[in-house]
Parts: sequence; structure tokens; C-alpha cells
Amino acid sequence: MSSGKLRDVAVLTAATGLTRFAFRSHYLYDIDSVNFALALKRFDPGAYQPHPPGYFLYVGLGRLVNLIFHDANTALVAISIFFSCAAVAAIYVLTENWFGRSAASFAALIFLCSPLAWFHGTVALTYIVEAFFSASVGYLCWRVYGGAGRFVLPAAMLLGVAAGFRPSSLLFLGPLFLFSLGGVGSKPAVGGIGALVLTVVAWLAPMIRISGAKSYISSLVSLWLTVPAKGSVFNSSVANSVVRAFVVAGIYFLCFGCAALLPAWRPGTSDHGDRRKTLFTRVWIAPGLLFFTFVFLKFVNSGYLLILMPPICAWLGLRAAEWYRHLRVGRPLKMLSIAGCAAVNTAIFLWAPFYFSYREVRLFEAELRNIIATLPRVAPPGETMIVGFDSHFLGYRQAGYYLPEYLTVQFPEVRLGAGTSVFAMFDRDTGVKSRLVTTSIRNFVFFPLPSDDTEYSEYVAGVLRRLPAQDLRLISRGGHEYVMGPIRDLPLLFPASAPEALAAARGSAR
Repeated sequence: MSSGKLRDVAVLTAATGLTRFAFRSHYLYDIDSVNFALALKRFDPGAYQPHPPGYFLYVGLGRLVNLIFHDANTALVAISIFFSCAAVAAIYVLTENWFGRSAASFAALIFLCSPLAWFHGTVALTYIVEAFFSASVGYLCWRVYGGAGRFVLPAAMLLGVAAGFRPSSLLFLGPLFLFSLGGVGSKPAVGGIGALVLTVVAWLAPMIRISGAKSYISSLVSLWLTVPAKGSVFNSSVANSVVRAFVVAGIYFLCFGCAALLPAWRPGTSDHGDRRKTLFTRVWIAPGLLFFTFVFLKFVNSGYLLILMPPICAWLGLRAAEWYRHLRVGRPLKMLSIAGCAAVNTAIFLWAPFYFSYREVRLFEAELRNIIATLPRVAPPGETMIVGFDSHFLGYRQAGYYLPEYLTVQFPEVRLGAGTSVFAMFDRDTGVKSRLVTTSIRNFVFFPLPSDDTEYSEYVAGVLRRLPAQDLRLISRGGHEYVMGPIRDLPLLFPASAPEALAAARGSAR
């Protein structure tokens, strides 16, 4: 790179790091964040530490970084900030190779100001890591596609490492890698596939050994059947896929903000590169688009789409450079327009009424902090069990992690390969229990879900209808309502896992 391009990358990387650090989260933001944090202490995908398929190399890196910070959230957020900086540099390199320096600067700026990418650079999740690997693997595959055989092994090994951080990377980027091998001879292609297999085996084998093959496969199959498989086009209405297509379109606008409108601008003359770049981009993004449309996607998991972000940033950067070149106003007005668009995107990140905004993160953290402080005053840990819900926010995972002195169980029971069980947490560790032992516990208390969500309120009301109304106590404290019940009613919530609770309660009554 020339000194000018190196300066571009340095400035954009520094800006990315500073903006992510300034708005970093201070608590584990959702259920997956807690799963990763628990895995830093004990790796067990069967107990969702972390959730399947395991994220083995991500957890390993998290453990190393945690040796510095001694706090799981800080360590994992530091990883997100680092990979945000690496991603903006990789996007710049990719776009500069395709379209030149001006387009590369705009592409990196679009990533810098992306509300969704900004959010994922501030929380303990893996999606921004996958965005970096997508940009890097994509660039290397492009060089391979162009006939540069020396890039085959780096591309193969980096894709294998990416799969160790997020196994879905192999599903979404594997076809691009195989497609790119058409640009080289059969011998380099076979060597590349072999290197990819060996790299994957290098982390997969120890992960299976630590997890236990039976437990790992059972938990992976259970998760697939419980979540993604239920809503795919193969066993649900086509309407679900239509809805997901609209969700993808909506996420596109939330991801790129003002830059999302660039394709609607038509310059008088334009150079969109050659057909090879267009075909390469389609192969890059097609597997992800097909999966997220026809198999699985939820709005709260919008980060999945960050794997598609690098090539889109590159093309939007090209269109932005053309817009800048053809706009018939002076440089001050051009710069003012860019600043205005950046301000709009910043406003979306700061105040949008969606889960990924800085405002929503701070509201969640304030609510969690309040519950952590008040619940022990309502129900002491020695004689109380916490019943939490399988929720992204304020679920049983946050309860068990931030109130480790309580026995915390997840409602409802789950069906796993060994039968019906319940997830139980104590001292920041998870067990999968077929039977709940509640000898010293007299009461249970529900961990409150987010207070401003009608859907959550209706769900909790349905759960409470399982219990005798005369047995329930409602305690208001710190702006939250805590519902408590006697341990003898626990079998009404966990019929397969808690029959001993009823017997113990009857014995103590005698």
C-alpha cells in the first residue's frame, strides 16, 4: 500500500476502535453472551456453555483475553472491538483492490457508521468476528479466482479458522471458496481442500473430545429441531419465508442507514467493474440469503447478516464514490452531505427503538442492574430458587450469571436425547438435570422479564395460570413486580423434573 492508503486505513481503524470503545456494553447483553461467558470457565456445549455448535476457537481466544481483564464481558467486548477494527481494514483492502482508493474509503466509512455493525462491535457476540472473516476470506478467494495460486492455502486455512469461531462460516463461505478454486489448477485446488479439512479437524477433534461425542451431537440435533428446523420452508408455510425476505430487506436498511439508498441513485456514466466481480459477489452472498430466507432468521438475530456485509459495503462504496464525483456542488457541500448521512446513521444507532441501539442497551443494563440489587432483598438465596425464562433479555441466563448464589432453573423443561430435563445454574455453572433437588429451598421466585413488552407480559400471565392463585405472592420493589410461590407448587411448572419437590414439601409439613 502507498502511504496515503495506509493513512486511510489507520484513520478508519482508529475511528472504529474509538467509537466502539466509547459505547461499549458493561453487562452481558443477551442469552448467547452469557453462554459464551460461562464457557470461559467450563466448556460444555451439552449444557449450552456455549450453545451448540460450540464456537471453540472463539471461546479459546476469550479465555486468553480474559487473562488480561479478569472479567468475561470486558474480555469478549474487547474481542468485538478488535475484530471491528480488523473488519474495517479488510473491507478497505477488498474494495481498493476492486474499485480503487476512493471507493475503498467510502466502503470503510459505510462500515464505520453502520448502526448494526456499530452495535455488534460493542457487545459480547460473535457476529462482528464473522464479518471480519467474511471480508478476509472473500478477499483471498478473489485472488485465487483471479489465478493467484499462492493464495489457495491462506484462503483454505483462514476459512478453517473462521469455522472454529463460527461454524456457520463454513456453510456460508465454503461455496465461495470452492467456486474460487476454478481459477487455479486441479493440484492447488486439491491441496486447498485438504488444507481446509486439516484446519477444521485441528480444532474439531479436541472440541469433540472435551465435549463428548454423544453429548455434543445430541445437543446439536436438539437445538436444530427445537429452533431452525421448525420454521424452514420444508416444514412450515411459505408465508414464513416471505416474511423472512421482508425481514432481510428491513435489516439491510437498518444495517446501512442512508447508504442503503445509494443503489437508487443512477449516475450518468458509471463503471461497475466487470462481470467477474458481479458473479463473484453473487456466489458470495447467495448461500446466506437463501438460508436466511428459506430456513431460519429472527429479527433479534440480525447480526447473522453481517457475514454478507463486506461485499455489499464494497459495491456501496463504489456507488458512493461515483455519487461524490458526479455531484455538481462544491466540496464543502459534498462534505456536509457526507457528515449529514453519518449523523443520521449515528442517530439510528443512538436512539432507534430497536434492540441494537445504544439507548436500548443502556435501558436493558439499568433494568438488569436494578433487579440484581433488589431481588435478594425480596427473596434470600438460601431458601429461594429463581425460575427464569428462555429469553434473549433478562432470561434465566442473566439471572444465573449475575445472581450466582441462587439455584436458577429455566422454564420450561426441554426435551433432549436422554429425555425431558431442565437447565439449572449455580455458581455460574450449568447442569442439565432430569431431577431437581430442592431439600433446603422453601420458595421460588420468577425472574422478571422486560417490563415494557406486552408479549412478555402475556406469556408470564399464561405461566402463572398453571399455579394456584392463592399460593402466589406479589411483591413490588424497585419498579418491578416479583411473583413468589411455595416449593410444593414446583411440579406444576416442572412435572417431569420436580416430583421430589412435592414430596419434600409434604414431609416438612408433617
